[in-house]
Amino acid sequence: MTWKKFNGETIESPILEEVEHAIERESALGNKLKVCIGTDSQVKGAIIDFATVIVFLREKKGGFMYIHQESSSLKMGIKERMLSEVQKSIECAYSLCDLLDLYDVDLEVHADINTNPNFKSNMALHEAMGYILSMGFVFKAKPEAFASSACANKLVQ
Repeated sequence: MTWKKFNGETIESPILEEVEHAIERESALGNKLKVCIGTDSQVKGAIIDFATVIVFLREKKGGFMYIHQESSSLKMGIKERMLSEVQKSIECAYSLCDLLDLYDVDLEVHADINTNPNFKSNMALHEAMGYILSMGFVFKAKPEAFASSACANKLVQ
């Protein structure tokens, strides 16, 4: 799985190692961190582009993120696509949660799902929320889910 920095630079080391280095670097600078993980997707003809982001927030000092992009040719309805986004975010969060716990870094999983029932993505809200919460993660949906609805969204447009 290939991860990149926001500037496009490919991360050569495993993402777990890169995240640990980032935590150590930021801690040494005195920064309190929170990590938010989210995924967004965009249908482009017969292809669905997915972007998953690991967003590091520095308390009162901005942030930075790591990005993984992939495409799928599987045909999916809106609900299946929303739950696929959530699955990708959970897989990422699960791979990092022990490390984040070790360094006492808070973690949120963001779902690009609207809490307003007038939007199509809302049909996946209850399943997504149950899935994320049952895994023991903090859940955020739109409009609070900036990692998926703002950060990852910019990468699949």
